[in-house]
Amino acid sequence: MNIKFPTVICPNCQSQHEINSVLTAQSNQNVIYDCPDCGFNLRNIETSKG
Repeated sequence: MNIKFPTVICPNCQSQHEINSVLTAQSNQNVIYDCPDCGFNLRNIETSKG
């Protein structure tokens, strides 16, 4: 079975990647976004849990 994940658009270069390849969840409820195309990095993204 091939699962399709939601797509995230980079706020810097507008490239699109599946959510599981660009977001990293940390144990303190923060999320990190890393764009593999332009190298844009966004840390401590607030989630609904924290």
